[in-house]
Amino acid sequence: MDKTVRDQPKVSISVVSHKQADLVSQLLSDIESYCSADLIELILTLNLEEQLPFNPDNFSFPVKMIHNKTRQGFGENHNKAFLQSKGQYFCVLNPDIRLKTDPFPLLLDCLNNDSVGVVAPLVLGENDVIEDSARHFPTPFKIVSKALGQNKGSDYQISEQPLKPDWVGGMFLLFKQSVFEKLNGFDQRYFLYYEDVDICARLRLSGYDILLYPQVKVFHYAQRTSHANYEYLKVHLTSMIRFFLSPVFWQVQFQKRVRKVNIKP
Repeated sequence: MDKTVRDQPKVSISVVSHKQADLVSQLLSDIESYCSADLIELILTLNLEEQLPFNPDNFSFPVKMIHNKTRQGFGENHNKAFLQSKGQYFCVLNPDIRLKTDPFPLLLDCLNNDSVGVVAPLVLGENDVIEDSARHFPTPFKIVSKALGQNKGSDYQISEQPLKPDWVGGMFLLFKQSVFEKLNGFDQRYFLYYEDVDICARLRLSGYDILLYPQVKVFHYAQRTSHANYEYLKVHLTSMIRFFLSPVFWQVQFQKRVRKVNIKP
């Protein structure tokens, strides 16, 4: 393959493994099977040292490796990968995502619209059930209501039409390189959880739309660690409180109220 093409990928994909090498192997095989290697580079961060069941040099697209000496947070890992990326677009991808088609052509078309800050596919879980990956911004009232068994169900009605939710889940996010850079990436003060909420809120405050494009579908074999592990649950609650106390939360709530007032007859 022409080395010039390899040096100028269109999409840089960032994947972080937390001793998830088997999942990463399956994801890379999916990318190999369905995606155009000419357009892609993949940056794989090993957040914890582990043996890989594959050779990174055996794929038709370049795989760059980052080996962390100490465990880093979600945002810091992807921000460091971004600094090594060369693509026009930057994709954050969880190891537990699986592909059955090439998701990039249609998603990249969405980013031709300058008003779109980030685009995400429809995420399907077990038995092809639609996951709740497009939501309204959380508030303390909504969190308490949910904990009490109220406000069940999805925040948005999903159809085949593009949707502009408040935020989309961080398992698959596709940004323009210039937009991610403008935002200074993820807020690294969040070690884990709410990085996706925060960056979507900052996109909104910067005048960008968040887009869910349901015609593109990916599959998510989620590991709900925070539901089963006290330490992760504690981190989840800490991130939630950090967001609710942040200027970003209050600014985006004010912006939403202003919009509601402006659209009243």
